Amino acid sequence: MTQINPYLNFNGNCREAMTFYRECLGGELNLQTIGESPIGDQMPDEIKERILHAGLTKDGNLLLMGSDMMGSGLIVGNSVTLSINCRSEKDIHQFFSKLAEGGQIRDPLSDMFWGALFGSLTDKFGLSWVLNCNR
Repeated sequence: MTQINPYLNFNGNCREAMTFYRECLGGELNLQTIGESPIGDQMPDEIKERILHAGLTKDGNLLLMGSDMMGSGLIVGNSVTLSINCRSEKDIHQFFSKLAEGGQIRDPLSDMFWGALFGSLTDKFGLSWVLNCNR
């Protein structure tokens, strides 16, 4: 099956953000720094602790990737919205409340006309999220 997996770009706080997302969503987080990579010797010392690639995986269905490699070209905003289709109401409530910490709720969780529990928010890193749980 073909999937679209979000790849998030950060400017030095990828480790913090991806750790936060692991705390919110669970799963296994793998981080590779620039210094640990094959290109590490070619990079300035001040960026060697930045994240070259991060991968958060859970249950074989969730894959969220990230990197600090965008540098000064990064514009934080609404260019990416992350959508999670939750398996249960317990999951949607847990994920939503954790992702909302330090962020801003745009649409509180509520029943929607398409038969789902739905909500949207912007997290403390400025990323937009929509969460859906079919009933």
